[in-house]
Order: sequence, then C-alpha cells, then structure tokens
Amino acid sequence: MYPALSPGAIGVRLPFEECARLAAAAGFKGISIGLGEEDGDPEALRCVLEVNKLFPAAWSLPVEFRKDEHSYRESLSRLPKVAKVAKQIGADRCSTWLLPFSDDLAFEENFELHKTRLRGCAEVLAEHQCRLGLEFVAPKTVREGHAHEFIHTQEGMLELCEAIGTGNVGLLFDSFHWYTAQGSEEDIHKLSDALIVDAHINDGVEGRGPDEQIDNERRLPGETGVIDLVGFLRGLKTVGYTGPVTPEPFSAELREMPPEEAIRTTGEALLRVWRGAEI
Repeated sequence: MYPALSPGAIGVRLPFEECARLAAAAGFKGISIGLGEEDGDPEALRCVLEVNKLFPAAWSLPVEFRKDEHSYRESLSRLPKVAKVAKQIGADRCSTWLLPFSDDLAFEENFELHKTRLRGCAEVLAEHQCRLGLEFVAPKTVREGHAHEFIHTQEGMLELCEAIGTGNVGLLFDSFHWYTAQGSEEDIHKLSDALIVDAHINDGVEGRGPDEQIDNERRLPGETGVIDLVGFLRGLKTVGYTGPVTPEPFSAELREMPPEEAIRTTGEALLRVWRGAEI
C-alpha cells in the first residue's frame, strides 16, 4: 500500500500537474485524478504521473445512482468513456459512498435498488479492468432522524458487494467509519486485498465517542489519537492490501492554508502515523 493525496479532500484547487509536483515533494506516492474533470489527454496525464513517480489513486465514480432513474441512466451512459481513460493511465480503482439511510425506501427495497444500479456500474468498469470500492458511512449522527436505516457496517457492505456479483466490487475502507462502526483490528483481519479497493485515513474529533462523531468533522491522521490508526494501518498491512491510503480530514484549517502548506502538512501527518505502524 502507498500514501496518496486527494487534493480536493483538503481544499486544494490547482492544475493537476502542479498538484502532482507538490504531492511528490511532500512524500506521497500516489495521487487521485478527477477523471472527466482534468484537462488534457490520457498520455499527458500518464506523463505527469511518470515524471513525478506517482501511482494513480482511486477515482470517484461519476454516476448518480442515489437519485431518480433518469439521472442514473444518463450518467451511466458516460461511464464507458471515463473508464476507458482510466484504463489508459492505469487507474484501475474507482470508489464511491452510500447513504446509510432512506426517507422513502425500506431496507430490502433500497438494497435491491443499490444492487441493480451498482451492478450496472461494476459491469462497465469490469469491461475496462477496473474495480469498484463501496464505502459504508457509519456515524450514528448521520442516520438519526431518518425513516429507514441502510447499510452502515463492514459486514453489511460486504453482503452488498457479494450480491452485486460481478467479482470486481469491494470496500472503500475508511478509518473514520471503521471507528464509528466500533470496528476492531480483528475485523480488518477478516478482509483481504481482493476485498479492499480503496482506503481513507482520518482521525476523530477529541472529546467525542464513536456515536457522537459527525461525518464532516474530522482531523488529520494522528492529530488527536482518538482513532487507533496504527492498528488500522497494521491491519491493512496484515491482509496484504496493495492500494492507496488517502487522508480525507475535512479540515477548515487546511482549507485556509496556501496549497503547498496544506499538502505538506497533510503529508507530514500521514507519514508520522505510517512510520508508527512500521510500514
């Protein structure tokens, strides 16, 4: 596995070439690419990666599967073009997240809807040798006040992956959601490289337990010590995970920093935890 940067996750909005240069200087080994958003052709993107000795990290699934059928079909029709570019630059990991509730659909109906729509996405990705990672959103505070709960645990998401049945679907495994689902290092040991497509790493907010954490309020890796990130990384290493590990702290402080400082600060935080886990 390798430390990767998602510029957008820390509020950095610069051309891809500049983001890649700063990421490499900060010690990252991979970088996410906003496929469908970046200017330039696949060869140019691949050249930037090669010059900076960076792997392509996971890219975000550009399909609107959470809304109406028309929006889903229309966005799905554009996926083959994006997946083709992804294959050309070696970006074979795609990921997305699922709402852990519905105000309209009971669990079983919602499960069938997600199974059908995400299978459509996974089939297109499989044609281009890409994998799909699905993130469970675990905080109790997200589900409160909604009519129907939906998948919000590791086990539940693995059931959906199996039901989709295309063989190229696994987890987007996030330390924040692992913690708020009250997961353990032993739970990670139930996984494998084949079952983990992508990984995010964040710390929790101090003074809050798992049920009190708020999804869009997080900290840099190792900033508070609320989450056992050494155990998280050690677990990923134990199961042989080979993909990117990307900070996603949702930090207002980072967003106010100059881009170079924000990237450097994020890299330093991640690498401290990385070394602590002896990776």
